[in-house]
Amino acid sequence: MLRYTPYTRKLKEIVDSGTIGEVVSIERLEPIGSYHFAHSYVRGNWRKESQSAPMLLAKSCHDLDWLRYVIDAPCRKVSSFGGLYCFRPEKRPANAADRCLDCRIETSCPYSAKKIYLDRVNRGDLRWPVDVLTSDLGGVTEALRIGPYGRCVWACDNNVADHQVVNLEFAGGQTASFTATAFTQGRDRQTRIFGTKGELRGDGSKIEVFDYLTEQTSVSETNVASDGIILTGHGKGDYGLMDAFTSALAENNPRRILSGPRESLDTHLMVFAAERARRENRVVEMTEMDI
Repeated sequence: MLRYTPYTRKLKEIVDSGTIGEVVSIERLEPIGSYHFAHSYVRGNWRKESQSAPMLLAKSCHDLDWLRYVIDAPCRKVSSFGGLYCFRPEKRPANAADRCLDCRIETSCPYSAKKIYLDRVNRGDLRWPVDVLTSDLGGVTEALRIGPYGRCVWACDNNVADHQVVNLEFAGGQTASFTATAFTQGRDRQTRIFGTKGELRGDGSKIEVFDYLTEQTSVSETNVASDGIILTGHGKGDYGLMDAFTSALAENNPRRILSGPRESLDTHLMVFAAERARRENRVVEMTEMDI
């Protein structure tokens, strides 16, 4: 869905226009955010590979697809490093309880369930992630007392990586590096694209382009707020994807769709190759993943 955001459409227009010349390399950061990671990947539905998927597939398959789309060339080689660094029993602070409601050190813990959920309820903010706990918003405290979201982040049954880097080489010699990490302030993806004529910097809304010849910077604002509903979710990419699909059907125009089954499979294979590279500590050739 990240192909369909107004931000990506503008960025792709700039890249395809030749404004920054030929793309040579890209840096991409997925700053998941400390509370988001604790909610979704330590206490929540995506915490265990056996019940969901590796973190890279669950959270960042969109990003590898995005890199493939912007560079517009097949991936040839992948390496990857990372794992579960922080949210493990041996990292548990002394005197931490199994549940945040019973914990003597909860006020000093950045991952406190009371801070993440009850503080939002007290502010009158009943949206995500609070609404995941219970449909009875008056029962959030009880949900934290007996449910999975009240557990200490060092006393859960999670096993997915909390940080990972992926390095990619593409068919034309272009390279990309991607980092996903729990240990950030939650915000949109950050991107730097290095071209032969200019450098592009983007934050999911604003796009800055520095021209090497003129040494001037131009700025484009896409100004898309996201409140998590279908109309604005994922930077309006959710709406954009469904709008493209229904328009393609109504107009009998497949060009509305920005990726077909082959490309979708290719970018999933990039994720699987990255996981193989991470686990086997080696560079994986994409030819190994052909099916």
